[in-house]
Amino acid sequence: MSIVKLVFLAIIAIVILNFFNSSDEEFDGAIMLPIDTKVVAFGDSITYGYRVAKEDSYPSQLSKLLQTEVINAGVNGEVTSEALRRLPKILEKYNPKILIICEGGNDIIRRKSLLKAKENIKKMIEIARKKNVHVVLVGVPTMEVLTLSTAQIYYEIAQELNVPLDSSSLENILGDSYLKIDQIHPNAEGYKILANSLANIITETYIPTF
Repeated sequence: MSIVKLVFLAIIAIVILNFFNSSDEEFDGAIMLPIDTKVVAFGDSITYGYRVAKEDSYPSQLSKLLQTEVINAGVNGEVTSEALRRLPKILEKYNPKILIICEGGNDIIRRKSLLKAKENIKKMIEIARKKNVHVVLVGVPTMEVLTLSTAQIYYEIAQELNVPLDSSSLENILGDSYLKIDQIHPNAEGYKILANSLANIITETYIPTF
């Protein structure tokens, strides 16, 4: 086989590999939301965008992908008990159609009860649903010495309440040193991956009401 053919085949292989490697991360844009679909991103420092520019936080990147308003309601250092008390005021203030919940990371870091964190998150989802808000849950990984995997409580919540779950984005991002600024926070590229994943989940699960 000639060198030219070998080079050509190598280029084709690289293109195919890049396509499959990026297919899970890129927003396919298959369904666009109504322009007035207000989204609230609710959570702790991961939602807030700790140590990244405002436009690089995942709510800002998600807003561009969905072409609708995504309100950043993230608070640095918040635990689920605090979030549970804060949520009703946020819902009353913004009256969103969609709520993204990314809470529990600080409970995990501070070794608080994960059963209590689960209970708090379930109550948040129930509060939102009583207002007919579509909820999407983001799973947060536990960070042990040699392992990094999404905490089991998020799978349990998703199953028990039938709520859409992004179970792998943060696990994958925080497991890659090129996608984070420290052990527990994504960088701009990491947030891009999270935003793309959430955009796909939202457009696949949210049914607009008119």
